[in-house]
Formats: sequence, structure tokens, C-alpha cells
Amino acid sequence: MQLSNEEEDYNLSLSKFESMLKTNKVLFFDSEEFEEIILHYLDMGKAALAKKALKLALDQHPKSTGLKLVQVEMLVYDDKLELAEKLLNELYAIEPTNEEIYIQKANIYSKRDQHEKAVELLKIALKYTDDYADVYNLIGMEYLFMDNFELAKESFIKCLEEDLEDQSALYNVVYCFEFLDQNQEAITFLNEYIEKNPYSEIAWHQVGRLHYGVKEYENAIRAFDYATLIDDEFLGAFMEKAKAFERLKKYKEAIESYERTIELDDATSYALLRIGKCHEKLGNKALALKYFNQTVHEDPLLDKGWIAITDFYVRQKNFQKALFFVNKALAIDNQNQLYWKRYASINKQMNFFEEAEFGYRKAVEFGDHSLETWLFWVDILQFLGEFDSAIKTLLQASEYFPEENEVEYRLAGLYYMQADNTKAKFHLSNALRLNFDNKVVLEELYPVVWARKIVQNHILKYIKP
Repeated sequence: MQLSNEEEDYNLSLSKFESMLKTNKVLFFDSEEFEEIILHYLDMGKAALAKKALKLALDQHPKSTGLKLVQVEMLVYDDKLELAEKLLNELYAIEPTNEEIYIQKANIYSKRDQHEKAVELLKIALKYTDDYADVYNLIGMEYLFMDNFELAKESFIKCLEEDLEDQSALYNVVYCFEFLDQNQEAITFLNEYIEKNPYSEIAWHQVGRLHYGVKEYENAIRAFDYATLIDDEFLGAFMEKAKAFERLKKYKEAIESYERTIELDDATSYALLRIGKCHEKLGNKALALKYFNQTVHEDPLLDKGWIAITDFYVRQKNFQKALFFVNKALAIDNQNQLYWKRYASINKQMNFFEEAEFGYRKAVEFGDHSLETWLFWVDILQFLGEFDSAIKTLLQASEYFPEENEVEYRLAGLYYMQADNTKAKFHLSNALRLNFDNKVVLEELYPVVWARKIVQNHILKYIKP
């Protein structure tokens, strides 16, 4: 690709400067050349070289305002704010209409978390600048620091009115719309933007994302298609399009899009995992397992990969293999309530009741307080004959579900089995009051209790005439 004259001059200046450093010969550069060299090193994170270039620059051009402003930028970069401010005041006395002085002063106030003052200075800079887009962008960032998303959004929109190609401003506008929960307004804004700039793949991608967020998957796919037509290597758009196809249960199309992301870049464990899940939905069990295995090969620490294989084998009722793979997931994340619940369920299917009890206990310990988990846990404790622990667990569950008949029927049954008739009667009354028809729980789980005359007589009292 042919370089422009400006790029050639820039590269020549840079080579000339680096050659000078190696030979220790002092060569002449004009002030603008020095500015570009210094800013290049700053952008590259080479602060020492930037400082060396600045020193040489000021030796050759001691009165250059541009170089002194670069010096201010470096002082701010080094958090030497008072020195930077002093130098800016000197420059202001010479050039009070130089917008860069106000921008740098605003930068200092921003560093001190005085964002309102920074905005005031940037608004003054607007009076003197030719680059309105840049200043509006800076004002928008200050409003973001203040969490004023409405004014930030307005500033970024003004920036785009001045420079349609400013991608960071475009991203920031969408971010503000989303934070303000204005997804439909964002879509409207982006559609208007696209009318002015129809070949912006970023805008099409953002429209797609927003449609996806409000579950308009067909519209999302249409937008992602435009993004990938404009840039056929837009990995993010292919990935998002694949997810939208999955939502529509168009698994073949989803696989094609995921595979395109793999063609564009190295295979990611996420893409491989999703391809596996799509194949499983299509009934391609062998291919699904192949991709699940590739997922964990690509990233052995991806617990979701091991869980995908676990769930695959559970659905095949191959619990031995499922147990092996859920243990792999737990070895990576042993505080995941969902993994412990799977571990418990698999062990329960294999009649390993002590292990199942342990799994449900850990699931609850790590935050699974669903009624189903409590009841599975209690029923296994009862099966193991651990009635005291079962009662204690049910009482814990009742704190989360104070009006749950399933809990009350179980407490009644367990207290009757322990001959604590007073408590048993209390909980049976609660259960019958809450859901009389569900007394089958007592009959199925505690047949010995159910058969007692005292229990039947108590139930009869709740039969409506």
C-alpha cells in the first residue's frame, strides 16, 4: 500500500531522530516535527524517549507554544499538576485564544476530580477551536465522570454531528442510551446516523446488538448481515449473529456463523462450546461431543465446557461418565451452586445417597435456596435415617418459605416419627390449612405416619362439609 506524503515525511522524521540518538549528532527539526515525534513516543508508552525529544526540542525552539503545550501534557501525564498549571498560566498570558490551553487546564481539573470546572473550560475552548468534535468528545467524557449520562449523550451526539467517523463517540452515545435504558431511542438514533453514514459497520453492529437486547432477533440478524457485508472480517458481528440465530433455533445458520469466527481468528472455547450445543439441538450427538471435547482441549480451565459434557452424558443417562466430568468442573469452581446440584442429582441417580446429600448441602451453602433443592436434600436425609438433621434443614427452609405446605407436611411427618406429637400436630395443621389436597405428600413419604388413627382423625377435621 502506498504511503501518503505526510506519512512518508513522518516516518522520515522519526528515522532521522532515532539515527541522531544513535550517532550523538545534533540535527535540526522544525517544531511540528518535534511535536509529532514526542507524541509518537508518548503513544507508544516510551516516556523516557519522549522526554529526551522534548528537551532537544525546547533547546532548538525555546519559544514554541506548541512544544510548551506538549511539555504541559507530559507534566500532567507525570501528575506534576502544579508545574503544568504554572506553565499554562504563562502561555495564557501570551496566547489567551489558544484552545489547547483551555483543554489542558480542563485536563488538570479533571485529574483533580473537579469535572464541572473542566466542562466550563472546555466550553471556552469551543469558542476558539476548529476541532469541535474533539472538544465535544472531551466534554462528553467529563459528563461521564460525573455520571450525567443525559448530558454526556448530548455531547457525544454533537461530536458525531461534527465528525461522523468518530467511532469512540459512536460507542459512547450507545453506551449512554443503554445506561439510561433507552434502547428503542438508541435504535432510532442509529438508524438516522446510518442514513448519513450507511457504510458504518460499527453502527450496523450496534443496531444489531440493541435489537438483540430487546429480543428482536430477526432485525438483529439483518443489522449484523449489513455489518459483515461492509466488513467481511468483522468477528464480533459474526459472533453476535450466531447468538441471534441460536435464539431463533436456527442452529445450522448459527453453526455457520460460529465457524466463520473460527476462520477469522483462532478457535475460542466459547465458539466451540456453542457449536457443540447447536449440534446437540440438531440431534448430531457425535458432533456435539466432538466439539465439547475440543472446548475443554482449547481451555481446560473452562468449567462450562466440562459442564456441557456432564449434561450431555446426563441426557444419555450415562451417569458414570457424567459424574467424572462434573467432578472436573468442581475442581475448577468448587463454590458453584449449580455444579453441586448437578453433582448431587447424578449421585442420587446412581443411588450414592451420602454423596448426593453432601452435594445438596454444598449447593445450599453456596446460595441455592430454591425449594426444590431444600426438599431433595431433606428427602435424602430422611432416607439415610438422619431425622434430626432433616428437621433442622426443614426449619432452615421454612425461613425462606414460611407458608410452604411441602415443608410443613414433611415437618409433621418427621415429628410424628420422633413421637413429638405436639409439634407434629402444629405443622400438620399448617400444611392442611395451606393446601389440603397435597396431603398425598404425607401419604407417600411417611406411610407409617399416614396410617395412624390420630393422624387420620386430625385430617378429618379439615374436610369441608
